[in-house]
Amino acid sequence: MTRYKLLIEYDGSPFVGWQRQSNGTSVQGEVERALMEFIGTPVRVFGAGRTDSGVHALGQVAHCDINKDISCETVRDALNHFLRKVPISIINTESVGQDYHARFTALRRHYLYRILNRRPPPTFGQKKIWWIPNILDVESMYESAQILTGIHDFTSFRAKACQASSPVRTLDKLQVDRYGSEIHIKATAQSFLHHQVRNIVGTLVMVGASKMNASAVRAILKARDRSSAGPTAPPDGLYLVKVDYP
Repeated sequence: MTRYKLLIEYDGSPFVGWQRQSNGTSVQGEVERALMEFIGTPVRVFGAGRTDSGVHALGQVAHCDINKDISCETVRDALNHFLRKVPISIINTESVGQDYHARFTALRRHYLYRILNRRPPPTFGQKKIWWIPNILDVESMYESAQILTGIHDFTSFRAKACQASSPVRTLDKLQVDRYGSEIHIKATAQSFLHHQVRNIVGTLVMVGASKMNASAVRAILKARDRSSAGPTAPPDGLYLVKVDYP
């Protein structure tokens, strides 16, 4: 039995999310289908992060066990062959020890949220970025973002349907930068609550639009009430970029 670590890139637009569900096509389900076609027997795939419907990945990580000794290059190329009709690509495959688990041994997860901040609408990749035509104040967004770093109760920034046992998380980094007409919001933590990044982005956008200030963000955090924070940003601009391991 060989355990394989998979580095996966995907366009989340046509999927109900990473996790296999009964109401539509998932990324996990498509990778498992490809493995079934390749190996001939069912193979379970475990992912590092359960990205939502419409959320993309540049560096999703998963693992699976195959009861055959196959080269990593063959596994990668065979899976890409069976995934050729869907926007999923296996970027790299490597063999790992049985103590490795894509989800439970992960140290940090890095997310990127892209905002197109200009008057003209996007021509390419409408489902890959959040277009906001009114110019946002990035300095104010950055100032407010720093209030949210560290260990906090993020009840105000998690979905009401979040099933996590605790709302307390450690947000290691929350960076806001402008690159020409794009604003990038980068978030790093060991784990995130359901919709945490998107709810934070929605709130920071309100700050950038002068509808809220840093004091309001501090009050929202203390309120521990989802209704006090900004709207949930659309999934289009969110990417799982990288997962760190020991």
